[in-house]
Amino acid sequence: MFAVRLLDGAVRQFDHPVSVAEAAAHISPKLAKAALAGRLDGALVDTSTLIERDAALTLITDQDKEGLEILRHSSAHLLACAVKELYPEAQVTIGPVIEEGFYYDFAYARPFTPQDLKAIEQRMRALTQADQPISRRTVSRDHAVQYFKGMGEHYKAEIVASIPDTEEIKLYSQGSFTDLCRGPHVPSTGRLKYFKLMKVAGAYWRGDARNAQLQRIYGTAWASRQELDAYLRRLEEADQRDHRKLGKQLDLFHLQDEAPGMVFWHPKGWTLWQQIERYLRARLDASGYQEIRTPQMMDRLLWERSGHWQNYREQMFATESEKRDYAIKPMSCPGHVQVFNHALRSYRDLPLRLAEFGACHRNEPSGALHGLMRVRGFVQDDAHIFCTEDQVIAETIAFNTLALQVYKDFGFTQIDIKLALRPTLRAGADAVWQRAEQGLREALTACALRWEERPGEGAFYGPKVEYHIKDALGRSWQCGTLQLDFVLPERLGAEYVAEDNSRRRPVMLHRAILGSMERFAGILLEHYAGALPAWLAPVQAVVLTVSEGQAEYARQTEQRLKKQGFRVEADLRNEKIGYKIRAHALQKIPYLLVVGAKERASQTVAARARGGLDCGVMRVDAFIEKLRDELKVLNGF
Repeated sequence: MFAVRLLDGAVRQFDHPVSVAEAAAHISPKLAKAALAGRLDGALVDTSTLIERDAALTLITDQDKEGLEILRHSSAHLLACAVKELYPEAQVTIGPVIEEGFYYDFAYARPFTPQDLKAIEQRMRALTQADQPISRRTVSRDHAVQYFKGMGEHYKAEIVASIPDTEEIKLYSQGSFTDLCRGPHVPSTGRLKYFKLMKVAGAYWRGDARNAQLQRIYGTAWASRQELDAYLRRLEEADQRDHRKLGKQLDLFHLQDEAPGMVFWHPKGWTLWQQIERYLRARLDASGYQEIRTPQMMDRLLWERSGHWQNYREQMFATESEKRDYAIKPMSCPGHVQVFNHALRSYRDLPLRLAEFGACHRNEPSGALHGLMRVRGFVQDDAHIFCTEDQVIAETIAFNTLALQVYKDFGFTQIDIKLALRPTLRAGADAVWQRAEQGLREALTACALRWEERPGEGAFYGPKVEYHIKDALGRSWQCGTLQLDFVLPERLGAEYVAEDNSRRRPVMLHRAILGSMERFAGILLEHYAGALPAWLAPVQAVVLTVSEGQAEYARQTEQRLKKQGFRVEADLRNEKIGYKIRAHALQKIPYLLVVGAKERASQTVAARARGGLDCGVMRVDAFIEKLRDELKVLNGF
């Protein structure tokens, strides 16, 4: 006899081995029908997994996060099965789950077309209707290699060959299709009902541009028709909010092949940039930061001492002059340590907060570049706090307060906190990492924050707190970071004179609130669908004439508003007023001030807010006060 303990504390006794599915049936036939997988003593398993001893069992359904991931992973296998049935010459490679969906990479002689995608999706639906059982078997590494080679699946054989001998090799089969996978998977293809194929894109084998190019088919899968339809509606809305389209429509910026991943800012776009920077600079100044500027390019030897050359070289641009090797900075940290080291620092100088709007360059793969969201040349709102270990908690609380206020001012109120822990490739001893990770945990606790831990995702020199903001569509964007670093100060010789006159290493807190300024501008554009708040809008108001008779009054009103510091234009074109209103509405101008003969005579304006809202006829002074009140976010401190 053995006992299976359930999540609710109930216990079931069995005198013979039972599968997870059979155990579920003893618990509740309804729950057994809904179960996609199980968690057995903490490990995710298929419902076919046998239980032969005392164990704790949790059933996983499509209402669980793990259940949705299993649905999506099984959908990736369903996609591969359909492709192999329709195009037997295609070779399968990898098919992982991604956020809100999945993809599978294929090697195939010709490009897949939109018609191919329709045919593949139809075959996937036929496979779900057939409700084929999905089975698992464990094989030896050599057997799996020979199996896939015999099928002509050379990519899959290469994957198997790279798996360590200590790892179990599992093969999953449905119908005539067999794939390598860790699992678990749904019990049968009939569980996969709500999916859609989205697009085809290029990809390199193992993500290396030196390898063969593959075709990546993206799809999405959900637990219900309602969730799938809602997701597709969000995609449609996201497409309308695409910052690249808005950048062109609103004449903000452009990108071109001569400078891949570098942004050409137009006057209106640069005005938006300046408002973001002006606001943040004022916040930093009020929070005790000192702004500095460090070189764009520094000797390779400094980057070797910092550890970047060994751990970050592939993403760095390098150059040479007079037989010296240089790197263009991908981040500002080593430069800030040089400023700290340039003077003899005392414990009385700490915490020292050094900030820089630092221009950085990173050699991102060309295929990963995406408008403002993924670039090669960007500016970080970078800062480094040099402090004692006793000051870490206070500085973390201060930074957290500042970051949350900044996000709120920009219109973001939903913030998720993640704690990224030590990666495989890292500098510093494990004891130092343990100290740093525990220090951040204590600091987050002091901030009264809840957080999710992410093993393996820290920077190479220290763990980091990540701030993920949610936009109007519920999408999450990782912007702010706070990294606790004991390593870099030691590598670069930073020290201060302690109260007892001894020399000690400072703790270094790397922190950013917006992250990349370019990316944050793109997030703002998509969050507001281009209809930026008045304090950020490149043009805050336009004065429009009904006829030529109001031209002089319109110019006077424009100049009067400009003298108050507002960004205003006058539209004196000899066009119908309805035409001009529509044109500026498409430009998402916050306020349109219409002046006709009556307004000129009464020295007033007929104000219209964005969206067609009639604000009524008012004197110019009254409008000035109204607009000034909206700009208090920028001018309120």
